[in-house]
Amino acid sequence: MEKRIRFISPLIMVFVLAILVSGTPERIPVKVPESLMIKDSLPVLYPSGSHSLNASQANPPFLGTRVIGFREALAFKESRGDYFITNSLGYLGKYQFGIGTLELMGVHNASSFLKNPELQERVFEINLARNKWILRREIPRFVGKKINGVEVTESGILAAAHLAGAGNVKKYLRSNGASNVADAYGTDITKYLKRFKGYDTSSISPRKNPKIL
Repeated sequence: MEKRIRFISPLIMVFVLAILVSGTPERIPVKVPESLMIKDSLPVLYPSGSHSLNASQANPPFLGTRVIGFREALAFKESRGDYFITNSLGYLGKYQFGIGTLELMGVHNASSFLKNPELQERVFEINLARNKWILRREIPRFVGKKINGVEVTESGILAAAHLAGAGNVKKYLRSNGASNVADAYGTDITKYLKRFKGYDTSSISPRKNPKIL
C-alpha cells in the first residue's frame, strides 16, 4: 500500500502543476443580440453651472445634457417620473399637465391621458415645440444675459414655460425679472431658469399650434 502511494503521489503533483501552468481555459465570446445593443452614447456631463449633488436630497438619474436629460430631470421635479399621479391641484401625469394645456394640443380626456404613458411623452414633445415657437424671438434675444442673478439659457426658458406658461415667461424676460410668476407651491420662474439651465435643447424644432393627431 505504501509503495502504491509513493508511486501515485508524483503523478498527482504533475497533474496539479499542469493545471496551474495552463491557467484558466479561454472564454468563448458571447454575441450580444442586435436588439440589446446600445449604438448611440450620451455624454455623461452635468449641465453648465449645475451644483454638486447633495446627499441629503433626492436627485434624478442623470442622462446627459441633451433633450433626454432635460426631459427626465424636469419630469423628476414635477412628479418623480410617475405617469399615473394627479397632484392636489389636478395636474396630471409625469409632466403635470393641466387640462387647459392638454386641450390646446387636442387632448380632451384626462382619464385616458393619465393611463397612456406614450401619449404623455408625445404631448410633452409637442408642448416643447409649441413653447419654443411662442418664445422664438425671446430665446435669441435673452440667452446669455443674467436676470435676477441667473444666466438665461434656452433650456431654462423652456422649463420655465412648462412651469408658468410661455406668455408669463415673455413678461418675465421683457420686464427683466420683475414679473416673476410662481405656482401654487411657491416655485417661480427664476428657480426654473436656474435649475434647468445648460441643457442642449437645440434639437427641438419650434412648431406653431401643434396638435395630437
